[in-house]
Amino acid sequence: MMSEDAIYIGTDTSERWTKKEFYQFCEPYFSKGKAWNFKPYNRQIYFSEDGKTIWFDELLETWMGVCRGSGVICNDNNNFKITHYHLSVTIKNEKVKEFLQINQN
Repeated sequence: MMSEDAIYIGTDTSERWTKKEFYQFCEPYFSKGKAWNFKPYNRQIYFSEDGKTIWFDELLETWMGVCRGSGVICNDNNNFKITHYHLSVTIKNEKVKEFLQINQN
């Protein structure tokens, strides 16, 4: 469901992948039958006036806790494909100072 020029941004600062790079990273997990199980909820979807572009944000139940995803979907030869997706881990505001200490190590 990704366009050929799609970009996937993961939770680690090193994770900015093209579609090909992302598929290469994921392939070992999927070949073992042990891929991620993310369950979306609270998805918000928006459409451009011409209907050719969609953008969205969503919350996801994951093994990391609640994550947030956002993305852009474009019409690619009458097929809608994800062109940009960004996954991030959420942190409650009252936990940010604790996170900053963990993240410095």
